[in-house]
Amino acid sequence: MRPGSVKLSNNGLAVRVKTAKSRDLASTLWLERQLNDPYVAEAKKLGYRSRAAFKLAQLDDKCRLLKPGMRVVDLGAAPGGWTQVAIERTKALTSNAKIVALDILPMDPVPPAIVLHLDFLKDNAPAILKKALDGEADLVLSDMAAPTTGHRETDHIRIIALAEVAYEFATEVLAPGGTFVAKVFQGGSEKDLLTRLKQDFVTVRHVKPPASRAGSAEVYVVAQGFRKLPGSSDVDVSST
Repeated sequence: MRPGSVKLSNNGLAVRVKTAKSRDLASTLWLERQLNDPYVAEAKKLGYRSRAAFKLAQLDDKCRLLKPGMRVVDLGAAPGGWTQVAIERTKALTSNAKIVALDILPMDPVPPAIVLHLDFLKDNAPAILKKALDGEADLVLSDMAAPTTGHRETDHIRIIALAEVAYEFATEVLAPGGTFVAKVFQGGSEKDLLTRLKQDFVTVRHVKPPASRAGSAEVYVVAQGFRKLPGSSDVDVSST
């Protein structure tokens, strides 16, 4: 079953978690939210490593990102939910599709994807990724996010910085017509990134998949139709 099309439900009974001596209030609230999240339960049922799998599935359902035989780079991949969806929807087990996944955190293998345990911000990371990819990419995905500080402006600046670095890499490996997807927090410092994307792609839009929690500021920028020679102005920009 395609995870993006799953009909989620719950029994209407909320699970309450008591604060233990070894667990602070924030941890207790997080655990309570996880236990009451239908996407968490459905991911476990379908064998996905995280609820984030539904975000990519829903982005794909809306934007037609993944096709059989595609070459995909998955940045910020751990624990592997997006990689699993990419493998399924590119039919990587039966086609010539290639998936290269990277994360600074350890990640169990997800055959046939190539999994790299690597800090993307290290100087040698792009070269290692390119060697593993061994050619152009049709799609570069970035679900990277820095640890949150609780300070909205600081967290925003950090995630936009990661998106910008991901895009620098994408410009070097994307094939003509390729797609770039990155997690961002909307705000003032996103403007420069959007300006570049509008120059380099045919269409650019924001999408917040249903699996993104309502209280979260995250949104995904989806840029499609990569131009190897940027500068054309026929760009369609929309928000969803």
